[in-house]
Amino acid sequence: MKPTLVLLAAGMGSRYGGLKQLDGLGPNGETIMDYSIYDAIQAGFGKIVFIIRKDFEDEFREKILKKYEGHVPAELCFQSLDALPEGFCCPKDRVKPWGTNHAVLMAKDVVKEPFCVINCDDFYNRDCFKVIGKFLSELPEGSRGKYAMVGFRVGNTLSENGTVARGVCSKDENENLTTVVERTEIMRIDGKVSYKDENGEWVAIEDNTPVSMNVWGFTPEYFEYSEEYFKEFLSKPENMTNLKSEFFIPLMVNKLINDGTATVKVLDTTSKWFGVTYAADRPGTVERIQKLVDEGIYPEKLFK
Repeated sequence: MKPTLVLLAAGMGSRYGGLKQLDGLGPNGETIMDYSIYDAIQAGFGKIVFIIRKDFEDEFREKILKKYEGHVPAELCFQSLDALPEGFCCPKDRVKPWGTNHAVLMAKDVVKEPFCVINCDDFYNRDCFKVIGKFLSELPEGSRGKYAMVGFRVGNTLSENGTVARGVCSKDENENLTTVVERTEIMRIDGKVSYKDENGEWVAIEDNTPVSMNVWGFTPEYFEYSEEYFKEFLSKPENMTNLKSEFFIPLMVNKLINDGTATVKVLDTTSKWFGVTYAADRPGTVERIQKLVDEGIYPEKLFK
């Protein structure tokens, strides 16, 4: 069974100042996710599922979905603030989405096979999809609790225009993830990659330290676990009163690892990330994509 690619495309792009998902950066107006999808098809993925907001559905169908017709089956799912389990209501003043793992849950009715979750606005490069595609396609039928993440080398994931947020990972002797800690400010200082810790101190780490770029491989029972834990999350008063609390994928993954419910293999990749965290990242990203096209790695027009 071919794996499915789930793209998280519902974010607001607040730091970027617009809808990154729909920004044409390639020579023929290709978006970053067009390149991810092209690479995923080459790596053997058989279906695409987008998680978006309902308010830009029409524009998304017109600008994005049409181009994939005849190339790969694609579906839309919608993330909304009121998509909550029975018995829970969204706080009336909340405007922030419930986070990445809530977005993943929106795909539970359309994904029945092993799947990979990615961000739509990160340029992951081809090796990343080969690595996770191979892992998912080789899982024995009926596998449960055997997950994976692609661990990018942190030195390959920085922006020249400010700090980035990354999940800094630790792993055991079997290359299984033991913890992933979200560090919201990472940058190179005096030549060394460093993150700001809970006390506001900068802590240096090695360039090859694995970090999560939100490339996760799961099997369908992950939705069951997520539904149950989301109820626990919403049952905590602090998560309802804090209008910015979020149900992140690493939160769910850490719980499954700590409970012994799942293992998460950390897959190494040589891929160098780039993306558009900030508006100032855009020109450099356009230039790097053009270089890949000039080198023949991608065609001038991806989906003809």
